[in-house]
Amino acid sequence: MTEFTSLLASLQQSDSFFPSGSMAFSWGLEALQQDGLVTDVASLAVFVRAQALERWASLDQGIVCAAWRADSLDAWLDVDAAAEAMTLPEPMRQGSRRLGRTLAEVHARLDAALARELRTAILAGRTPGHLPAVQGMLWRSFGIGEGEARAISAHAACTGAVSSAVRLGIVGHLDAQRVLTSLRAPLAAVLARPAPHLEELWSSTFAADIAVMRRHRHDARLFAN
Repeated sequence: MTEFTSLLASLQQSDSFFPSGSMAFSWGLEALQQDGLVTDVASLAVFVRAQALERWASLDQGIVCAAWRADSLDAWLDVDAAAEAMTLPEPMRQGSRRLGRTLAEVHARLDAALARELRTAILAGRTPGHLPAVQGMLWRSFGIGEGEARAISAHAACTGAVSSAVRLGIVGHLDAQRVLTSLRAPLAAVLARPAPHLEELWSSTFAADIAVMRRHRHDARLFAN
């Protein structure tokens, strides 16, 4: 693959137009809005920064990189098992599994052989198929480098959060872009350092985790979790 082919593949995978299913999840933001904790651009910026630096940087990117480096299906299964063990809130596990299955299914239908293999393992119950594990394995097969995979994953996590905020009416499109711009420098600093290894993973997004687990208390929901 040429450098430009890798770049184009990266752009396709990070595009919100790609049918990954991620728009169905708010990762706790909807409940936090209903609880009056995230209601404007300032509180949204705090939420997204926490998701980026206290969850993605310390957990998801480590899973993505370990999956990208996996040299066999068995090695990848171990990475996916780590994602299962480290995702403590049950609704978060369900959401990550569902998005991982959706991503594998979409690429399988796009004739990606590895995606078909992952889909078969997931549907057979051999592995849960968490989103960052599926991302890392598939993105490498598309010729996307590890650094680019980390950047795509960070971008997707942040844009998913702000797009949820727009759909919930918390902010408009311009304020959503301001939140993303404010995270560019801190995420660049994270990407300049090595990703954490599997034994170093952690997350600290307690408010969002509690909000997700309390989702059943809210009668009307736009998002699946």
